[in-house]
Amino acid sequence: MSVDGYYARIEYNSDTDLFRGEILGLSGGADFYGANPDELRQEFKKSLDVFLEVCKEQGIEPRRQFSGKFNLRIPPELHEQLAMAAEAQGKSLNALAQETLQKSVTA
Repeated sequence: MSVDGYYARIEYNSDTDLFRGEILGLSGGADFYGANPDELRQEFKKSLDVFLEVCKEQGIEPRRQFSGKFNLRIPPELHEQLAMAAEAQGKSLNALAQETLQKSVTA
């Protein structure tokens, strides 16, 4: 679910018989609850608005900042296979990984 360019993960809680949303990529935590999609969207918007207002008041950047770097642990055999595949395509391992990761979020 998304609102104003922000995304949330939604899970069902059988104890409360409600759906719980957690807004992703924030510099802090913000969640919301609803019984149906319309209610979830309304509560998402309210929770986001409150979070953004608090950030503004406290001078905090609302979105978590990412460096563009992360470590990936894979088996040595897979590392070797990927390095060979990249070399065969005339690419760096980083370029191959970046293209593959990009496909996973745009497909």
